[in-house]
Amino acid sequence: MKDYSDKSFWLATYGEYTPNPPVKGDLCVDVAIIGGGFTGLATAYNLRKDDPGMKVAVLEAEVVGFGASGRNGGFSMTLFGLEPAVTKSLFGQQRTVEAHRYMERAVDYVDALVREHKIQSDYEFPGFLRAATTPGYVKRIQHDLEILTSMGVTGIEWIEAEKIRAEVDSPLFLGGWWEPRCGLLNPAKQARELKRIAQKAGADIYEETPVLEIKRSPRFTLRTPGGTITAEKVVFATNAYSHLIPGLRSKQVPAFTHMVVTEPLTDKQLTTIGWKNRQGIEDARNLVHYFRLTADNRIAMGGSDVSITYGRNMERDLNPRTFADLERDVVRLFPHLKGIRFTHRWGGPVSVPIDMAPAIGFLGDPRAIYSLGCVGHGVSMTHLNGRTIADLLQECKTDLTEVWFVNRKMIPWPPEPLRLLASQAIRVYMRVEDALYERGMPK
Repeated sequence: MKDYSDKSFWLATYGEYTPNPPVKGDLCVDVAIIGGGFTGLATAYNLRKDDPGMKVAVLEAEVVGFGASGRNGGFSMTLFGLEPAVTKSLFGQQRTVEAHRYMERAVDYVDALVREHKIQSDYEFPGFLRAATTPGYVKRIQHDLEILTSMGVTGIEWIEAEKIRAEVDSPLFLGGWWEPRCGLLNPAKQARELKRIAQKAGADIYEETPVLEIKRSPRFTLRTPGGTITAEKVVFATNAYSHLIPGLRSKQVPAFTHMVVTEPLTDKQLTTIGWKNRQGIEDARNLVHYFRLTADNRIAMGGSDVSITYGRNMERDLNPRTFADLERDVVRLFPHLKGIRFTHRWGGPVSVPIDMAPAIGFLGDPRAIYSLGCVGHGVSMTHLNGRTIADLLQECKTDLTEVWFVNRKMIPWPPEPLRLLASQAIRVYMRVEDALYERGMPK
């Protein structure tokens, strides 16, 4: 078996794992699902739960948890796309509310799934703080809150500096939004527990099985190194890898976000910071910082910047400059941790449509369904997307299949090298705006 320990702290500390054998020979199934992450596994589980006679095969090119599902921060949260102000400006008030309601349901769905199946993924439900670290970010967060509350959204409140610092004591925190509806989990464990429950439901899962070619007419034929799969329907649960598939190439681009993890904090260090309620935290930057405590009380922090790919290249995991910035930023937030050791550094891909909003859609006809564009807030969404895709595959009209981002019209990214120029221009704009907001912050 390949060594995936450099792909994330979660994979490095997972323990012994034996992948399922790859496809050998020829198979005939009702539904073939490409991608063994949260989306693909949740889809497989829901299909088999609904119809125990359905033949469902999940095809994972590497191992379950290899992609974004095993490398993210583990936040099961309600944020859709970037932030409410961006969603409202691009899609309007009604769709912003609908998206938020979908995400509320997604968080609740993950919570119920974990409890029903006793999923062992270090899951906790401590809530979410979106912390303002400059006066400008105070205004940004309050503006987002005003948008949501004016549309009837409840369950989120503004808290002042004194109250937020009583929860997590950083000298940079000037206030923030508090939202009880947020879970935290170990994403690699979550992915492999989803594998467990999907298999228990009767889905077949093949690892180390890249799909090399897909032919359509009249059924789908998927060629892999070890054999072929014939399927009535296909799911492209490929998210940030979707640009590698003809027909999906222009719908999203991958951007790599990066993370670092400290050594376990001592009791004294934890007491100094406070953080006794263990909330997940983000700040209000465009290129957001997101940070949390792990099960063994390390600080895991990600964000700060992204790495942009070119063409089919998906090898942008490592970015020494961003790792150094993140390690500096941990200490800026928590000065008492000066000198703390960092034990793991990694990166993972985020799927980014040009309009910064997720999409589920049909590729050619309703027999082929894709899911992409979570823009870094996909843990809860991908789980519920699996339920939504299962409904679509079974041609059931439900409240989930009627949400506006199902089969929505997408603005295409231009071809390379214009795609690279456009994505770099967006990144530069975000960096410049963040720098303007952060003038005067301690270095």
